[in-house]
Amino acid sequence: MPEVPEESKLGRPDIDRLFGVVRRRHLHFLIPLFLGWLAVWGASWILPPRYKSSTLILVEQPAITNDYVMPNVSDDWQTRLQSISQQILSRTRLLMIINNLHLYGDMQNTATLDDRIDQMRKDINVEIERDPGRADISAFRINYSANDPHVAQQVAGELSNLFISENLKVRQQLSQGTTNFMEQQLEDARASLAAQEAKVQQFQAEHEGALPSQQASNLQILAGLQTQLQNEQDALNTAKQQRTYLEAMLAQERAAQGSGHRSGADGKSMSTPADLATLDDQLERLRAQYADLSARYTDNYPDVQSLKHQIAGLEATRDNLVAAAKARSKEPKQPEESSTASDLTLSGPALQIQGQLQANQMEITNRENAITELKARINEYQGRLNAEPVTEQQLTDVTRGYDQSKQNYDELLKKKDESAMATSMEELQQGERFTILDPPTLPITPDFPNRLKFCAMGLGAGIALGFAVAGAFEFLDDRIYSGKEIKALLPMAIISEVPECVTSTDERNTKRKLVLGWVTTAFVAVAILAGSIVSILAATPKS
Repeated sequence: MPEVPEESKLGRPDIDRLFGVVRRRHLHFLIPLFLGWLAVWGASWILPPRYKSSTLILVEQPAITNDYVMPNVSDDWQTRLQSISQQILSRTRLLMIINNLHLYGDMQNTATLDDRIDQMRKDINVEIERDPGRADISAFRINYSANDPHVAQQVAGELSNLFISENLKVRQQLSQGTTNFMEQQLEDARASLAAQEAKVQQFQAEHEGALPSQQASNLQILAGLQTQLQNEQDALNTAKQQRTYLEAMLAQERAAQGSGHRSGADGKSMSTPADLATLDDQLERLRAQYADLSARYTDNYPDVQSLKHQIAGLEATRDNLVAAAKARSKEPKQPEESSTASDLTLSGPALQIQGQLQANQMEITNRENAITELKARINEYQGRLNAEPVTEQQLTDVTRGYDQSKQNYDELLKKKDESAMATSMEELQQGERFTILDPPTLPITPDFPNRLKFCAMGLGAGIALGFAVAGAFEFLDDRIYSGKEIKALLPMAIISEVPECVTSTDERNTKRKLVLGWVTTAFVAVAILAGSIVSILAATPKS
């Protein structure tokens, strides 16, 4: 087994061997390093430059605070920005910009119209800016890349104008759409309210007099009717008692008439002036009562009508008495039998009582009719009061729908007014809007390719390529360059060593290789440094 060097046993690298590899393979490393760097860095000067123009747009808050006018457009402007971006990046809008600004003329012969539109979508980039302090979205940046810096600036300005105008248009459309929707809902609510109001009015008309609001008046009327009924019943009882009394008086008078006319046959005839005086007194008393009641009640009042009938009956009785007296004074004397029969028929007190009975009967009839009418009215009002709970429940059900419709109408009316005010605010451009904070820049240096970055990438690629080439040469080389390697290969210990014989030619070759290595190293270093400086200068904007 070959002997392992002491350093390798300890886990440390063989420094001498590494230096030997560097001396042998430095050109294999430097040349690929330079070529790799040169290829990547040179590509940055070959690729066509791309200039990026940027514009910063501020999301300006409404000029009128929400305490006065509540916007009717969603505050999620990031979602709205995405929607606006999709509209602006649509095929129609991009094709209009391409045709107006004559973009991608170099692709007309090699690409279709859809390819140019897709390329323009790739060249447009929208970045959202956030407030570092509050992490709120306060602005967004529009970037556009083109081969010509002036074209990039012009397209960026066109895109910023499209975003601003489209935002105003979208907000006004959304606001007007919300207002139109609220107006339609308000019309539906107004129709529903009118239908509910018609139901309430119809119910009130059908149950007039039996509504809960009329309960107090119904109770008052019912109490008055019951009092009036009681008065009528008392008056009816009085009239019936009077009728009984008059019937008894009439019977007595007729009995007295028989004896009176018999005495009249003896030469003592009955006189009527006292009866007429009594009738006149009763008429005066009844007329006074009639005048008093007429001053307080109408002619339809039962007591007034009763007095009118009594007065009419007494007046008829008095007229009969006066006519009978005049007739007796003018007639010749008849035989006793006929005279007695005539006197019995035309007797003054009997006729007076009979007239009072007729008036009393009319009063009783009127009282009974009035009582019947009062009982019917009392039953009607009692029916209204009894049906009041059911009517109240039905009215509550009908009114509930009306109240809900009224509340819904009032809320919609308020929202519609607020939405109309918000729409007016949007039309006056007093709502949330986009404002250009930084106008589109004119790029001086290309955004792509970044030559300084390509220089660093080329250096990394060259180092990787150099290590790969040097390692490949070292791996494929099977020659032995040191005594340690020989000792490692021999199975026995070495007793003595023969020193290397170096000629002058070998020394010159060694020096030449060393000089060539340092020159190559210096050239590569200077070239990479110079390329880096040139890249930095190319990336620095010119004043």
